[in-house]
Amino acid sequence: VQLVESGGGLVQPGGSLRLSCAASGFTFSSDGMSWYRQTPGKERELVASITSAGGRTTYADSVKGRFTISRDNIKNMVYLQMNSLKPEDTGVYYCRRGCCKLWYNHWGQGTQVTVSS
Repeated sequence: VQLVESGGGLVQPGGSLRLSCAASGFTFSSDGMSWYRQTPGKERELVASITSAGGRTTYADSVKGRFTISRDNIKNMVYLQMNSLKPEDTGVYYCRRGCCKLWYNHWGQGTQVTVSS
């Protein structure tokens, strides 16, 4: 299993970023996928999840209305569109295989997101 995130960077408050996660080594369309983030001094937190077919998504309260998780089961990709970014969104964002009732200890290497003026 391999998960490779990309798309992080430095953005000003109020800006947008789109994170991507390329998945391989498993039947992507059979599994839910999730995005987590870790900020200094805090535990890694679940940001958003999406079911295998993309029919249901869930979000942390802190990102509802600003972030959108999506997937492409043809390209084996999962995305996190982040809008109206705030400094508190700064952290390392990780892609994880799993969602909902079935989770795997399969993680990407993470991509850094920094929201600062």
